[in-house]
Amino acid sequence: MTTKRLRVLVLICTTRPNALGPAVGRWLTETLAPEAERLGADLVPLAIGDLGLPFLDEEEHPSTGVHHHDHTRRWSRIVAEADGFVFVTPEYNYGMPATLKNALDYLSPEWAWKPVGFVSYGHTSAGTRAVQHAKQVVTTLRLVPLGATVALRIADALRDGRLEPEARHADAAQGLLAELVRAARALAPMREHAASVEGPLPGSYARRLGPDDTAEVTVLQRCCWMEEALANGTLAIPALHESPADVRAWLADWDATGLWRDGRLLGMVRTRRIATDLHVGRLAVVPDLRGLGVGRWLLSRAESTAEEGDRIVLSTGAASHRNIALYERQGYVVLPGTWEEGVVDLVKPAAA
Repeated sequence: MTTKRLRVLVLICTTRPNALGPAVGRWLTETLAPEAERLGADLVPLAIGDLGLPFLDEEEHPSTGVHHHDHTRRWSRIVAEADGFVFVTPEYNYGMPATLKNALDYLSPEWAWKPVGFVSYGHTSAGTRAVQHAKQVVTTLRLVPLGATVALRIADALRDGRLEPEARHADAAQGLLAELVRAARALAPMREHAASVEGPLPGSYARRLGPDDTAEVTVLQRCCWMEEALANGTLAIPALHESPADVRAWLADWDATGLWRDGRLLGMVRTRRIATDLHVGRLAVVPDLRGLGVGRWLLSRAESTAEEGDRIVLSTGAASHRNIALYERQGYVVLPGTWEEGVVDLVKPAAA
């Protein structure tokens, strides 16, 4: 689970001319801007009317993820990039607007395991019946509705024709955002798992590492390379001294894969091609999971990116006998002439 900024889509769900929705959306984003910055979230306002979505016109079932029309592809990208949603919705005849139901029906996997909060407005019920209607639908799409809501009764929120919600509404909006951010971060492993490669341990999954994973990678390195430092009698190991800025830099430069479970980084490996050599490095597994085949699995994933005719190259400490034995069992041979520097290089040809 990364600590990247969250992208929260604030969706204005009405298309009726002169509707109150856009004003409610502006009030919400302006009210929450300071709190969103503090919580590390970006609020992205969007009106359903700007999407140009006709009534569902895709031939394939939404669960396939196959979209033939440009308007669907655009909507799919917008939803897929979001970490959570706030639906600003009126109540029409005890239910949500047909425009919102249509927008939900267009997609399926893009919604999964993301939190959604509701800001409703209306007369007698302040839009709350629309929210109850919508919750039945969103849970089917594996969206996770929040308990916190904001409900504006139009007669109380309008002053001389201007939208002026009370302070309690602003407090409720801040509570909704705080709950949404917590839920979005807690659900991140579920979202990642659904879009990643199954790992070798139950519940684990592999995905590419990036600069947003700097904190977890830095901790993993400090944890794993102390043992190698002790085995080789030296602390002069780059992985032990890299600052978060150093780690962020190489994460942007190398192709790195991390193995995760329940938001915990269990292991990693990185690769980089130089001419016909595929360099493999930073193979690491948390100490409590060693001996379960995780390192071999990660090494195999790294090797699978090699092309026919490549040479796969990796290095380890000359006194890291456990590492050397592992690599030799996987078909690597030691290059002569490297022991003197306290580091041994090993190579093997890529599989055909």
